[in-house]
Amino acid sequence: MNSSETNTMPSPDPRAARIERKTNETDIALTLSLDGTGTADVQTGVGFLDHLLTAFACHARFDLSLRCRGDLQIDDHHTAEDCAIALGAAIDRALGGRSGIARFGFAYAPLDESLSRAVIDLATRPLAVIDLGLTREKLGELSCENISHVLQSLATAGRFTLHVDVLRGSNDHHRAESAFKALALAARAAVVRTGTGINSTKGAL
Repeated sequence: MNSSETNTMPSPDPRAARIERKTNETDIALTLSLDGTGTADVQTGVGFLDHLLTAFACHARFDLSLRCRGDLQIDDHHTAEDCAIALGAAIDRALGGRSGIARFGFAYAPLDESLSRAVIDLATRPLAVIDLGLTREKLGELSCENISHVLQSLATAGRFTLHVDVLRGSNDHHRAESAFKALALAARAAVVRTGTGINSTKGAL
């Protein structure tokens, strides 16, 4: 990236965020509500990325609107990466001080023959360990190497620990989609309000 700017703007919903991210490579506008119904309107210019992010929002029950104009004449990398950065920044902002949330979430999600597991810790220690086992070069216009990169960028920008493993499956479309569905279910569990305190022996996340 040559230059970047990620602006967060106040939202009347205390668990929501609006993000504008403009670089020499992408121009992104995003709104997110953690306490939604799973409504998604995602237009990135990369169809399979739209598909994965829509599945994530739907099954996490997050409301997500995302518009991206990226330098797709080069390739899909900048669009995939920057959309993940913007979404992660929105999750981070919507969580606020992270008080009163479950913090941890884990889930399994099947899609036909594929089965994925995702585990999340919303403590502010960004780390991603991703094993999708994809063998195709692309799914639609999305490079398979960028699918793992989306998950890594999401965890880094969102400031959380994420483990995603596809445990089995012979179809790469199914493997990738089940991974994002498992991520969604784990995220839904982790952001649930459970009280008013910080869920940590340190007293801070």
